Amino acid sequence: MALEGLARARALYDAGDARARELHAQGRRVVGYLCYFAPPEILEAAGLVPYRIRGDLRQPVTDADRYVEPYGCPFVRNTFDQAVKGRYDFLDGVVMAHSCDSVQRMYGIWTHYRPTAFTHMVNVPHTVTPATERFFHRELGFFKEHVERFAGAPIDDGALEASIDLYNRNRALVWDLYQLRKTDPPRLSGAEMLEVLIAGGGLPAAEFGELLREVKAEVLGRRDGPAAGRARLLFYGCINDDVTLVRLIEECAAHVVMDDTCIGARSFLGRVTNGGDPLAGFVRYYFTGFECPRTYRGTDRSRFDYLVHAARQFRAQGVVLYILSFCDPHKLDLVDVRRHLEGAGLPSLVLEDDYTLANLESMRTRIQAFVEMVA
Repeated sequence: MALEGLARARALYDAGDARARELHAQGRRVVGYLCYFAPPEILEAAGLVPYRIRGDLRQPVTDADRYVEPYGCPFVRNTFDQAVKGRYDFLDGVVMAHSCDSVQRMYGIWTHYRPTAFTHMVNVPHTVTPATERFFHRELGFFKEHVERFAGAPIDDGALEASIDLYNRNRALVWDLYQLRKTDPPRLSGAEMLEVLIAGGGLPAAEFGELLREVKAEVLGRRDGPAAGRARLLFYGCINDDVTLVRLIEECAAHVVMDDTCIGARSFLGRVTNGGDPLAGFVRYYFTGFECPRTYRGTDRSRFDYLVHAARQFRAQGVVLYILSFCDPHKLDLVDVRRHLEGAGLPSLVLEDDYTLANLESMRTRIQAFVEMVA
């Protein structure tokens, strides 16, 4: 019997890049991307298969040390290490965006030592002004033109509008699943939600939509779900493309009921405006509306109000702040984020990690103490 819903999501999550490899073997061209600042809608509209590149925190960085200095983002270093070891030999292209200096540096190293048929860097400004919005619009135009040359055909407006509509429908389905976590107990655990989202990053958008509909139908109809009466937490921070830490938190008598990470809610809130100038819609959604600490929005501390609002919406009693070593954007915001949360009556726990499982048990002890405090 074919797997469906949460069971299929877990199988896809465990299988990693299996579906993308299968599509590549069938003749589809697969393009890997690290960040949504290079909109996958453009790749999809060109008939390509967008694939969100994952690291593997169970694999220590070894081969990449020959090319990359150790004092950089451990996630970015890990993804390149996987590429050096041949994990991404099915990719026909690699797209990166200037989400941070580590990615900017990695683009040159990756494309030099592991070249693919298509490579592109989207230059993303760090400040939001009318001038930088125009700049990013132009950069997206360059990206679209380069994709068209690689695909061998122009991307017509109808195809791009259809791609935007498909991604918007998926965002709406993801948000429907998030709404099911507002109840006590939540009808969907944080680990289950993360498995679905990570699995979706390795699928064409239409297949991801099918998976989301299956999961939604299953969760709405099931009677066995997460246990009641546990502490409710919001998970914030750096990229987290492995369920181990969220699962650990939920093993400590807590529910992760909401998150703010680029794999999670940060990438699925809102919609891209469809109709008119599609690139302008991307600018509004991915640049001016994307709550990522790599984008400077001034010194007004109210820029963290969205976190407090999310915590209130999902009745979170505390916030776990997950910070990767050498992640300058998140570390620069960390003090202000904690101060803002505590001013709103929300205690926080900082978990710093080097994208390995080495300190998992020490994390468990700290998480247990934090859960006891907030419960």
